Amino acid sequence: MVRVETPLSYIAKRWTPSVKTAKRAALSAVVMSVFIIITGGAVRLTGSGLGCDTWPKCTDDSLFATPEQGLHGAIEFGNRMLTYVLSAAVGWAIIAARALKPRRRGLTRLAWSQFWLVMGNAVIGGITVWAGLNPWSVAGHFLLANCLLTVAVITWVRIDEGDGVRRPRAPRPVRQLSWAVVATTVVLIALGTTVTGSGKHAGDSSDVPRMPWDWSAAAHVHAIAAWVVCVLAVAMWFALRVVDAPVDTRARARDLLVVLVAQGVIGYVQYFNDVPEILVGLHMFGSALLLIAVLRLQLSMRERPAADAGLPAPAAGDLPEHAAAR
Repeated sequence: MVRVETPLSYIAKRWTPSVKTAKRAALSAVVMSVFIIITGGAVRLTGSGLGCDTWPKCTDDSLFATPEQGLHGAIEFGNRMLTYVLSAAVGWAIIAARALKPRRRGLTRLAWSQFWLVMGNAVIGGITVWAGLNPWSVAGHFLLANCLLTVAVITWVRIDEGDGVRRPRAPRPVRQLSWAVVATTVVLIALGTTVTGSGKHAGDSSDVPRMPWDWSAAAHVHAIAAWVVCVLAVAMWFALRVVDAPVDTRARARDLLVVLVAQGVIGYVQYFNDVPEILVGLHMFGSALLLIAVLRLQLSMRERPAADAGLPAPAAGDLPEHAAAR
């Protein structure tokens, strides 16, 4: 039986990237995932959500934006073109992950899942245009972009790790607290879409439908969730110091607190100043940084040695020796 060689396997046979190169490839996908979130927000904040009349074309007769569509058409079409840049970054991450030696199938699957998330979100973006910027599809578009960012960050972190059994770097209660931070952050980001979906930045100057509740009430619920995340993050920072967790894990908790403080200041300033577009855009950028900080903290709760390291897995809930943890 003749085995057909795929383009990826052909490249993998002839090129072995360094871990540093693979890390850069994965980081490019993270950066572009953040950038596409920001530019997607810019489309909405400039009222360009319907700058292109339809999808996948920009008009019924043209793939590209036309002069008649003006600046809004150029902004919306430009954001669509950035999807190709994002796809290129994800493609580089896939090739680098596949070409690493020894072959790491789990890492390659993570990289490939980014591609399918990009494709899925492109379809949801098209549905959003067809639906006239329905706020529910807009929220789904944003949340799926955050799913892409999540997988991109995990891939980026996993390149530095092995594929052996996970080894905890903090006691079980602290690890459970870190999962609570993740869960409440997910709720916080989801609640943010209810503020956007009922607020004034609908994405177009026409009569775009909004979510059926008061924007101010949604903002207050979102703020409560933010305070819950802050309390848990502070508790996490103290807990890691009490258990003398590894230095890098404590640094991740500190980074999270810095992002939360900055994000909170931006959030309150924009609320009391009638949500100006520039601050909303910064808040969206802060949301992406918050997700990255939370994920890096969670992933630092464990380590994974190389699969052939022969290291025994500790009993569930045990804290490894400090020498091993560090």
